[in-house]
Amino acid sequence: MLMPKRTKFRKVQRGSMKGKAKGGTELAFGSYGIQALEAHWITNRQIEAARIAMTRYMKRGGRVWITIFPDKPITKKPAETRMGSGKGNPEEWVAVVKPGRIMFEIDGVEPEIAREAMRLAINKLPIKCKMVFRADAAEHAALFAQQHKEEFKRQQEFEAETEAEAQTEVAATEGGNE
Repeated sequence: MLMPKRTKFRKVQRGSMKGKAKGGTELAFGSYGIQALEAHWITNRQIEAARIAMTRYMKRGGRVWITIFPDKPITKKPAETRMGSGKGNPEEWVAVVKPGRIMFEIDGVEPEIAREAMRLAINKLPIKCKMVFRADAAEHAALFAQQHKEEFKRQQEFEAETEAEAQTEVAATEGGNE
């Protein structure tokens, strides 16, 4: 889960989510992105669920950037506790997202794959979102894939080797038990 290593203060005030996003409203890294249309707190669990949904659908091809970070601690008081006796303890971390903010970016995959991966990720998020694309998204993704083709190939070979080693170890342990 995403969370800060350390913070200056353990508890923070709730703040407000008025207005539109001040920055991070345009694609910076990838060819495709998910843009928020509402203001909301996005928890570290929701960010992780969306990331996993995208990477699983893309079969770990391409690249995913998370452009929001949950740096705000949210406190909760225990159940059935009377009013008063101070603020509750920090329970979870959230990212404050305002309308217009790009939350995730993808590159290195075909537009159809990116569209479906983003649809799955949007379903994991508690707000309305839209998909944004670069004007030259298909060409940019093809260039990215060409530049990283060798890296992807090495990664797949490594995964195949580790899987083969694991299978030989399992076969060796089964052979020793008989």
